[in-house]
Amino acid sequence: MNFISTHSPIGDITLFQDADAIVALEGGWAGSQQDAPTPLLKEAIRQFHAYFTGALTSFDLPLAPPGSSFQQDICQRIQEIPYGETRTYKDIATQLDTSPRPVGNACSRNPIPIIIPCHRVRGTITLGGYSGPGGIDTKQHLLRLESIALRDLSPR
Repeated sequence: MNFISTHSPIGDITLFQDADAIVALEGGWAGSQQDAPTPLLKEAIRQFHAYFTGALTSFDLPLAPPGSSFQQDICQRIQEIPYGETRTYKDIATQLDTSPRPVGNACSRNPIPIIIPCHRVRGTITLGGYSGPGGIDTKQHLLRLESIALRDLSPR
C-alpha cells in the first residue's frame, strides 16, 4: 500500500492508496511518505489543499473505501451531498429504507473522511459526531469552510 502525509489546516493527515484508488485518510504521520509518491497520491494532496483554500468544492479521485455493501451505499449517498449543504442521518436512512442509527454507525466507519464528506451528515437537532481526525472540532471547521451555518446546531 502506498501512502503520503501532509500538513493541513485540521492537522497532519496521511492518504493511502491501494491499486489505483484512494482507500483511507487518517490523522497524523506528517513528514512521512513513501520513497516516490504515486501520481494519484500527488493529485490527491493537490486536491486536498485546493479544498482547504476554497478553490475546490468536489474531489475527483478514484476511491475504493473498504466495507460492507451497506457501508458502500452510505459512502455513495454521502458523496452525493453537494458542497455547502448537509443532510441528516434520517434523510439518508429514508433513502435506503433503514433507520438513522445504522447510518450514523456507517458514517463513523468512513475510511476516507473529507473526500467522502461525512462532515456534511448531521443529526436532526445536533451536529452529531465525527470520527475523522480532530473529532467534532474538525467537523465544525469543515462546515464553516463550506459556509454552512452552525448557529442552529450544537455538538452532542
